[in-house]
Amino acid sequence: MFAYIAPPSTGYQRARALAQGAWVMAIAMLAGCSAAPPPPADPSVPVSTATAVKRTVPERVTAVGSVEAINSVAIKSLVDGQLLESHVGDGDDVKAGQPLFKIDPRPGQAALAQAQAALSKDEAARNLAKAQMDRYAPVAAKGYISADQLQQYITAYESAAASVKVDQANVAAAKLTLGYTDIYAPIAGRAGRVLVQPGNLVKANDTTPLIVLNQIAPIFVAFAIPGQLVSRVRAAQAEATLAVAASSSDRPEAENGKLAFVDNAVDPATNTVKLRATFANEDQRLWPGQFVNIILTIGSDAGALVVPEAAVKSGPNGSYVFVVKADARVELRSVDVARTVDGDTMIAKGLSAGEIVVTDGQSRLVDGTKVKVASSQGNDSEGNRVSKD
Repeated sequence: MFAYIAPPSTGYQRARALAQGAWVMAIAMLAGCSAAPPPPADPSVPVSTATAVKRTVPERVTAVGSVEAINSVAIKSLVDGQLLESHVGDGDDVKAGQPLFKIDPRPGQAALAQAQAALSKDEAARNLAKAQMDRYAPVAAKGYISADQLQQYITAYESAAASVKVDQANVAAAKLTLGYTDIYAPIAGRAGRVLVQPGNLVKANDTTPLIVLNQIAPIFVAFAIPGQLVSRVRAAQAEATLAVAASSSDRPEAENGKLAFVDNAVDPATNTVKLRATFANEDQRLWPGQFVNIILTIGSDAGALVVPEAAVKSGPNGSYVFVVKADARVELRSVDVARTVDGDTMIAKGLSAGEIVVTDGQSRLVDGTKVKVASSQGNDSEGNRVSKD
């Protein structure tokens, strides 16, 4: 006798599948519990560092200066007349003694001829008076004429001789005036715009110049520094010529010059003193009226201790640095800053040569934090900082 066994229902299959899945998950969890735990995270903070070194640090004063022409000449006519010729154009470079303008010389030539004619006339009268004086002097000595008559001849000669001297002076003045009709450059420089064109009438010493010449090379730069630095600058200037560098925003390459003048008084309104430097300006980079950035070097400190500027931070108690110790932990240390030059800060107190300071990553540090050096800076044979990455 056979018995019929029905196949498992769909609900039964689902329950069996769920049981098998739970069993697999349990095995997996047991396997995971038996695996090794992951390693702990490294608590060190990555930082960049640099070494405190000794080097020569220049002592500098910065200021804003204005460029001034050493010589600036407004060319004007010294005689009245018509402007005939112009030998210079707008913006030309001119040399000393170069012809610039020519004014009609004919009135001057006529005045010179008149003065020369008067001179010739008076010279003839003088010569006649002298001949009469010489002729009657021996006669008066023999008593044939009175002394009073002889004196009249002498006076006539002296008067004629004086007239000749006046005429000679008039001739010289006429020649000088005639020479003013040719105008030459008194200095070498650069011309501005020609303000009076040929054909116009010009007047002697008119308010409007014919042209303005500015000496471009060499050139001055005027600037001011705080009054309390006057003694330091004068002492340094007595020892050596002080170097001055000038640069502008459009051309950062510095033009090198030297300090030429320190004013004799401090302005009480601003507590500043005016200085002036001379620059060769051979390539005409500096232009009159231009504003430039000035760096005056007044000395240097040899063997000064420096660190990168980024290593020094400011806090409520003053400046400080993070020093990396031998155990890879940092020490927050207060320092006294002397000055900062070219990205390096000169430390007056609080740090020693060879100590390692943090230059980047300070925001995550406190005193005693353990660090890991991600990059560092050293120095080459000339003392310049180089990366050791």
